[in-house]
Amino acid sequence: MNNGHYSLPIPVNETVLSYVPGSAERIRLQSVLQELKSTVMDIPMYIGSKEVRTGKTQSIHPPHERAHVLGHFHQGNASHVKAAIDAALKAKKSWEEMSWSSRAAIFLKAADLIAGKYRPYMNGTTMLGQSKTVFQAEIDAACELIDFLRFNVHFLSEIYQQQPISSPGMHNRLEYRALEGFVLAVTPFNFTAIGGNLPASAALCGNTVIWKCANTQVYSANMFMRILKEAGLPDGVINLIYVDGPTLGEVCFKHPQFAGVHFTGSTGVFNQMWKTIGENISMYRSYPRIVGETGGKDFVMVHPSADPDVVVTALLRGAFEFQGQKCSAASRAYIPSNLADVVRKKLVSGIKGFKMGTVEDFTNFITAVIDEKSFDKIKSYIDNAKKSSASKVLAGGKCDKLTGYFIKPTLIETTDPHYVTMCEEIFGPVLSFYVYPENKFSATLKLVDETSPYALTGSIISRDRSAIEEASRVLRHAAGNFYINDKPTGAVVGQQPFGGARASGTNDKAGSQLNLYRWLSVRTVKETFEPPRDYRYPFMQAD
Repeated sequence: MNNGHYSLPIPVNETVLSYVPGSAERIRLQSVLQELKSTVMDIPMYIGSKEVRTGKTQSIHPPHERAHVLGHFHQGNASHVKAAIDAALKAKKSWEEMSWSSRAAIFLKAADLIAGKYRPYMNGTTMLGQSKTVFQAEIDAACELIDFLRFNVHFLSEIYQQQPISSPGMHNRLEYRALEGFVLAVTPFNFTAIGGNLPASAALCGNTVIWKCANTQVYSANMFMRILKEAGLPDGVINLIYVDGPTLGEVCFKHPQFAGVHFTGSTGVFNQMWKTIGENISMYRSYPRIVGETGGKDFVMVHPSADPDVVVTALLRGAFEFQGQKCSAASRAYIPSNLADVVRKKLVSGIKGFKMGTVEDFTNFITAVIDEKSFDKIKSYIDNAKKSSASKVLAGGKCDKLTGYFIKPTLIETTDPHYVTMCEEIFGPVLSFYVYPENKFSATLKLVDETSPYALTGSIISRDRSAIEEASRVLRHAAGNFYINDKPTGAVVGQQPFGGARASGTNDKAGSQLNLYRWLSVRTVKETFEPPRDYRYPFMQAD
């Protein structure tokens, strides 16, 4: 029984460790990387209380070292999706009735486990499985995931405390219930923190979850699932399965107790989900919550007053960190003619200075893209740009998948602001830029707003405050996360809630209260202390 209003820790963003040579964290991580590489992991699905091994396995290889085997995961089918739903529904009553303090404690403990003994393992599995550098893994698999867990507890506690006023003679209150049914979480390869947050945020609110991660993120997802189990997460609350998308949708979207989907992935897949849910709407007990963060074609708009070094740094980091495999990555830039020569020269120089290779060499800035399908897609854009009269490859452009899926960071200059690499999401280390007449800043702002169907992130770089004001106004709907004099990546939980609109998703802002509201169903309760005993009102008396 809860007989108190409990004070929970006030969260602060997890400190990013430096991993400088000789540091304790660097030495420990290097040891864990060797340990992980020397072990071939057998990875089951987690359904209810069972670790499910089907015998039908798929091997896991580091994208930067295709010949090495990290482990094998067991693939499921429709029967495992059904079993996961059954397990989630079985666990639902006891989980949503568990005291809030106990639910919160589980996720806070998971955060502490990641911050402590499991930090090198979350980072190590992310580095090897998803080809992230040590810094990219640290800010993702350690810090951001820890922040999601801690801040979500804080935000939900604040939500629970939001209560209506009560007039004399009555008591009004809000009850924040879980949704009826199960929640489906579908997560991408590129951020371990997203992979953990999508199922965990819904579960924190009292929901039970079916979690389907990308096959290319199974290695780190398995590690997070093991941590949740150690933290005390009850069986069946989160069920991790490895099945193909069509099989998942065929079972989940036809189930009457499907309550919602928490999704990060491509716009096309999300659109198909929405369509299928709409077609099946009559079979659901409740209207499902549909929450999605999808694609991006993120811009950097440069004003003639901008500092060229600020522009170049924002583009080199924003476009090429984690090989551009971020939905927020800078992939199109608009450079004024007065700065074009210096910016072009510095960008080419910076790209030529990048060191590329395996994640175990901490001096590398660039590693491999995630898989062969992605490699081939990115390469096709580069090959076409080399042939086009409207574009010129100024740096990079070499692609080699002999030992790993390596694509050299590529810079494309185009004379056509609607050239394909300025419009379509590539999701790789490719930056395109267009040089506009320096006296056409206002007209170019409209071009930025209208070029892409997406509206996820973008930035304005300028030393002119009036130009910043104009860009902020004109590009109001062009980006859900808008940056001033910075790269358009690197949102921090609790500081920059993340999400965009248009073709970039439902803008439900992961890392804030806004997202958690979507996994709650509110009941208003009015209690009258002295109820009336006569239907007649005083005004009804005769004169």
